[in-house]
Amino acid sequence: MKATRRALAALLLPAPVFAQARPRVVVVGGGFGGATAARSLHRAGIATTLVEASATYTACPFSNAVIAGLRGMAAQRFGYDALRAEGITVVHQRATGVDATARRVTLVDGTTLPFDRALLSPGIEIRFDGLPGYDEAAAEVMPHAWQAGPQTELLAAQLRDMPDGGTVVMVVPPNPYRCPPGPYERASLIAHFLKSRKPRSKLLVLDAKDVFSKQRLFEAAWASLYPDTLEYVPLAMGGRVTEVDPKSRRVTTDFGTQDGAVVNVIPPQRAGAIAQLAGVADRSGWCPVDPASFESRLVPGVHVIGDAIIAGAMPKSAFAANAQARVAAAAMVALLAGRAVQAPKLLNTCYSLVAPEYGISVAGVYQPANGLLTDVSGAGGTSPLEAPAGVRAAEARYAEDWFATITADVFG
Repeated sequence: MKATRRALAALLLPAPVFAQARPRVVVVGGGFGGATAARSLHRAGIATTLVEASATYTACPFSNAVIAGLRGMAAQRFGYDALRAEGITVVHQRATGVDATARRVTLVDGTTLPFDRALLSPGIEIRFDGLPGYDEAAAEVMPHAWQAGPQTELLAAQLRDMPDGGTVVMVVPPNPYRCPPGPYERASLIAHFLKSRKPRSKLLVLDAKDVFSKQRLFEAAWASLYPDTLEYVPLAMGGRVTEVDPKSRRVTTDFGTQDGAVVNVIPPQRAGAIAQLAGVADRSGWCPVDPASFESRLVPGVHVIGDAIIAGAMPKSAFAANAQARVAAAAMVALLAGRAVQAPKLLNTCYSLVAPEYGISVAGVYQPANGLLTDVSGAGGTSPLEAPAGVRAAEARYAEDWFATITADVFG
């Protein structure tokens, strides 16, 4: 398997002949996008340094299963020893600046790392100014759990400790945000937890929109599995939350207030902090890029991938970040060797668990058009709306297999 992956990488990134010394690339951010890009660049003969503040990466995919008590947190954690063993320089510090003119990345201790090109995979940060009443202190009472780690464990603990008969309130933001179907998978698995462990409890989902990813599949599953547990309130029915009060665990909508024994607030987001510092994020808070090379439209010589970018039809997901990393690395290798960048096609597949043995998925193929990534007509699709239990169980297994495969490829 490893030999097959190396062979595929060699086909995707043919070793270039450089006119000068071995080019240097600094990759900032060691998640599914950054770690993949670092490996791809290194295997193409680029001197690659990966900058990641944490020595352990905690994966967001499957973290909803941790919240619902179906999975241990240890299964979400990955290290960087395999990347070091391959010859990639890994620096566990926070990047504080990117100077595209001087071509250097500055670290928190003042060290600078020179580069010929840089790649940022900064993920997201929470906009604590995006919802009145919700700040960092409020997140310790009303956890968002949208960055896997302590927040995930906090929300899981609150659900475990909640008395049976309590109401769980979920607050879902407007687009865009990391993992479009993520809130609805979380709602499903929390409903499963309540139905199994606290059958007198209810889940109220307050949504700032009317349309969401895999909507018909989720709603059909909720009607079948959780009709007495999960209540979904869309924007048109007053689901938009306008303010929260962590002291009372109360949320306010356009039409009233709701108290919760547990309140999970998923707030608005933007590109991670280094994107703001590097000047690659625009006024929206996200990063416009060239869809063929993922080079920033604002800062030449700096490429951006993953959840942080404005990617048109392509969603913000781990699968998407992994695919974008390979395309961006190939583009950087071509540009460093003085070659033209080839127009890519990118694939994304997103699995969601509705229950432990009930999975659904959506897939898409994307290509550059009109300055964005657009859907390839006729490609992709979703799970069938009407499917037997065996098909749903198989998709749940496929989700597990996908996670095992991608984490082994990126971190193993």
